[in-house]
Amino acid sequence: MVRSKKMVRFLDLKMISRSFEPELSNAVSEVVDSGWYLSGKQTCQFEKEYAEYTGSRFAVGCGNGLDALILILRAYIELGVFHRGDEVIVPANTYIASILAVTEAGLNPVLVEPRKDNFQIDIGGIKAAMSSRTVAVMIVHLYGCCAYTDEIGRFCTENKLKLIEDNAQGHGCRYEGRLTGALGDAAGHSFYPGKNLGALGDGGMVTTDDGELAGMVRRLGNYGSEKKYVFDSLGKNSRLDELQAAVLRVKLPRLDADNEKRRNIAARYLSEIKNPEVLLPEMFGKMGDSCVYHIFPVMCERRDELKIHLEKAGIETIIHYPIPPYRQKCYHDKGLLRLPDSLDITDRIHQCELSLPVSPVMTGEEVKQVINAVNSF
Repeated sequence: MVRSKKMVRFLDLKMISRSFEPELSNAVSEVVDSGWYLSGKQTCQFEKEYAEYTGSRFAVGCGNGLDALILILRAYIELGVFHRGDEVIVPANTYIASILAVTEAGLNPVLVEPRKDNFQIDIGGIKAAMSSRTVAVMIVHLYGCCAYTDEIGRFCTENKLKLIEDNAQGHGCRYEGRLTGALGDAAGHSFYPGKNLGALGDGGMVTTDDGELAGMVRRLGNYGSEKKYVFDSLGKNSRLDELQAAVLRVKLPRLDADNEKRRNIAARYLSEIKNPEVLLPEMFGKMGDSCVYHIFPVMCERRDELKIHLEKAGIETIIHYPIPPYRQKCYHDKGLLRLPDSLDITDRIHQCELSLPVSPVMTGEEVKQVINAVNSF
């Protein structure tokens, strides 16, 4: 009887949590025993530690990554920097949250195509999309690959545009010694459990060097209040709770080491996967520590067949993402999006992308199992 190989999980969250024991359980118990579950010392300390880690002056915790982006945009409106109906340029091939944040804030998303070599927003598309209503560019560090370039930074500065980072997938990415989350005017971060820095539930953060913006983000996330029962803005309830902050404080010191494990796995994929039907993200491998491989995407014209083949070989994969945001029903015929004449690159990415397992708890044998399975397709 031939035994089937053990299933290689895309991301084994139980094993990741186990790898932080007993510190993780001790941190959770400490919060439970404290009797203080919101806006306490754990959140305050994590905000300080995360600001220091990213190189930002301020960090403000919130409920999740989507809220982080919404709060940034809402804060700029509240401060009179943006006005409802203004335009924000955003990549067309991002996860829908980047675009939802713009429409939720009452602003208009302008979608542009990504570059073909690294799937990040293209400066040519940004320049072509700019109009008299453009107030900001949102770059997305998609797949854990840095989207920032000096040219994008200069363009925003020269045209007085705010540069906002969606850093939900980029914890620990670097650009010439600086970390993502501190490259633009403000950044939104997600601590969803599957992220490189993941909580045990939802959580988010805004980082910025702008003290006025940070204060407004904090106010808006606390019902619009700075003083108890006094409401100066129309806010919402979006706070990072003490339990998640305590968990993230345990995990943050190991983030760089875990990202290095991801890079090592990616390096093996890039050097050992040899299949002409499977296009590897070669550009990512040339970016050094500016890529933290939240996701390792491959492109395949027969993507669905490849996925089934890998499942039969005991490899769990995920498609990021099967339907591009502009084709989703929620944006159909609402006139909320401004689109370029063609989104062929975006469509092709969504039709061909498949994500291979890449996580800090994978074993060498599991990595080899993935490589062999892809090569045998």
